[in-house]
Amino acid sequence: MIETTRRARILRNNLTDTERCLWSRLKGKQIHGYKFRRQFPLGPYIVDFVCLEAKLIVEVDGGQHAEQRQKDEQRDKWLVSQNFRVLRFWDNDVLRQTDEVVDTIVQTLNNTPTPTLPRKGGGRTEKNPA
Repeated sequence: MIETTRRARILRNNLTDTERCLWSRLKGKQIHGYKFRRQFPLGPYIVDFVCLEAKLIVEVDGGQHAEQRQKDEQRDKWLVSQNFRVLRFWDNDVLRQTDEVVDTIVQTLNNTPTPTLPRKGGGRTEKNPA
């Protein structure tokens, strides 16, 4: 776990141009107030971007991912088992169609169910005294 955290820190300090492009649109709660984190450790993996509140992961894939499809499927399966949704975009789509990529992320966030909180007092209601 400590090694994963250390590796995530290194990755955060060395974003690719594509990651930097998308991060400029996600950081600072720019999308409807949702907070995204970059190069974030989740279990045995480090995800490119995650909004913990909406349980949404955004992955940016370079050409090497075409050759490791099975590995990505296994990773996505684990992330989904942890109740996350995973969006994957190719590098060139992020760079050439940034607005469309962001629109897809916004649409996904708009379809995020709002968590229901228990009523104050654990959901019990008091009877009015007569």
